[in-house]
Amino acid sequence: MASEGEGRGADGRWSFLVILIAISAAFALVLWPFLTAILWAVIAAILFTPVYRRLLARMPGWPNSAALLTLLLIVGIVILPAAILSVALVGEATTVYLRIQSGDIDIARIFTTLFAGLPGWATTLLANLGVKNLADARDVFGSGAADGVRAVLGQALLFGQSIFGLLVKLSVVLYLAFFLLRDGDTLQRRVAAAVPLRADQLGLLVDRFIVVVRATIKGSIVVAIIQGMIGGTVLWMLGVEAPLLWGVLMGAASLIPAVGTGLVWVPMALYLFFSGAIWQGAVLVFCGLFVIGMVDNLLRPILVGRETRIPDYVVLITTLGGLQLFGFHGIVIGPVIAAMFIAVWDIAAQMRGEALPPPA
Repeated sequence: MASEGEGRGADGRWSFLVILIAISAAFALVLWPFLTAILWAVIAAILFTPVYRRLLARMPGWPNSAALLTLLLIVGIVILPAAILSVALVGEATTVYLRIQSGDIDIARIFTTLFAGLPGWATTLLANLGVKNLADARDVFGSGAADGVRAVLGQALLFGQSIFGLLVKLSVVLYLAFFLLRDGDTLQRRVAAAVPLRADQLGLLVDRFIVVVRATIKGSIVVAIIQGMIGGTVLWMLGVEAPLLWGVLMGAASLIPAVGTGLVWVPMALYLFFSGAIWQGAVLVFCGLFVIGMVDNLLRPILVGRETRIPDYVVLITTLGGLQLFGFHGIVIGPVIAAMFIAVWDIAAQMRGEALPPPA
């Protein structure tokens, strides 16, 4: 009888486990369309929880008011500036896109100017690649460059056209962020009680997740914003057309490790040199190397330090992979997955009693 009861108990546990997995998967499927909104709500809650706690300390017993004031702060310092920048960017991108479509901006002609100014060794290198004259250059590179610029500008226009969907997701982000700020501690305790991990293991995963999110936002997005602002200002002072658009592209390029803003300002500097704007090109190179580039070298260690403990090559690969799989959201998702991967294997090593070497 005892063995029969034990067998039924084991069968019951397995049946419940199957039901638990099935219902959890169905729940995740329902939430999938709002996955990115949930992600950014969690990120907002992580970043602004210290602000919420300070407000709550000043108004004890008023958690709803403290959470609402924190949301108003998020709207004022994050969402409103981003909305204003987006409107200006879409307007500028529309102007440039229409000029490309009408032929006022000829990408192939611009490339022809670059090709004509190349030194002899570069011309020889291109000849070895099958590009022997200007016609070949236009065929090989000109159309591709034009298509690339049109694709970038087209994405900016699509962003403007999808404003309703963006507002819906933004509403979801703010709605969830309110409850995550107000009830975050309670939710964390409920999750800790349900997840089949020891308290120290779960604490390690949660701490690593929070540290990586904060470090990624501070060390990547904040630095990207500053670099984009500086780059756009420099281009505006040099009289380059659409400086806001190029500044935003420069900020976006800074999110790519090992390449950074040079992906934008180096080709622009070459074009200025080859088109005869020597001093403008020299100023852009100087600012790119010693102003825009130094922002990353100076600010990132201050904002992040070495708290993430993720090797640079892992950050590079996971950031690029995240961008490929999840778009802009992959900037955060990629490094977070890498951090969770490292943390889980650290836990596995500790469970085996292995001593981990210090990080390089």
